Amino acid sequence: MNWELKNYRNPPGYRGRNIFWVVVWSLVDVTLFRCSPKVMYGFRNVLLRIFGANIGKSCKIRPRVRILFPWKLTLGDYSWIGDDVEIYNMDDVTIGTNTVISQKSYICTGSHSVSDGTFGLKTRPIEIGDNVWLCTDVLVLPGTVIHSKTIVPARTIIERSST
Repeated sequence: MNWELKNYRNPPGYRGRNIFWVVVWSLVDVTLFRCSPKVMYGFRNVLLRIFGANIGKSCKIRPRVRILFPWKLTLGDYSWIGDDVEIYNMDDVTIGTNTVISQKSYICTGSHSVSDGTFGLKTRPIEIGDNVWLCTDVLVLPGTVIHSKTIVPARTIIERSST
């Protein structure tokens, strides 16, 4: 492996919005979103919707959740996202209804090509079905589909598809 990282460039448009919105979201995230009291679920849901997230009814998203690009997130009704979950969504992330993503889980839609001389970015969407429980500290890799009514045990790494 011999990468020429000086030649690396992000793919055009991978953020899904211009840099202005990325910066504004970053500022809102670290001030209003993460500093809001734990019980202010509705407030955080409104903030995410303002930035383009598709958030269902009565979702519970904890203030220490990190979401890279809210406009690439869909969350079904009555779903919960726990403390210290990171949704690194350079591509779309769809989470179904009545689904729980427990604390410290990491949902990542991007990686780099080891065969590309510039270590190029490659992304793939993630789909998590209805009535799924990701127990604590689960790693979900790009392109994964987790089917409905699945329980993923703590500290599991999931790639591609799980039934």
